[in-house]
Amino acid sequence: MGVQGTLEYLSDLLSSTTKKKKKKQIQTVSLKIRMDCDGCVRKVKHVLSGVKGVKKVDVDMKQQKVTVSGYVEPKKVLKAAQSTKKKVELWPYVPYTMVAHPYVSQAYDKKAPPNMVRKVGDTSNTKETTFDDSYAEMFSDENPNACSIM
Repeated sequence: MGVQGTLEYLSDLLSSTTKKKKKKQIQTVSLKIRMDCDGCVRKVKHVLSGVKGVKKVDVDMKQQKVTVSGYVEPKKVLKAAQSTKKKVELWPYVPYTMVAHPYVSQAYDKKAPPNMVRKVGDTSNTKETTFDDSYAEMFSDENPNACSIM
């Protein structure tokens, strides 16, 4: 155990006697923000870097995407981004391999970046049912003229 490990052990030992705080996890929040020029980029970057706990703000103007990393909550980042009076939403796209049916009308989006589709839930509307024997008895393959419906 090196010096750093010893210091961490002693720090944990001393802090265990005092009230423990729950450590926040580093999160990455991606937003889709409408930005037209470099001024918009600077404004968004300035507002989002002012949120408590933010470590890094990356802006991709071509995709209209902003990625915020740090000890933050997505709701607070979204609220701060909305204060810029720009059109803001959480990043709606995922790789098309993550969606069961990527080319259904809800998932396919022409504006999506390459190899990305909108994140949608299960799009199937069918439910599994057991095959009912009464339907099989109405029609007979042996005698096609003997239909019980008529």
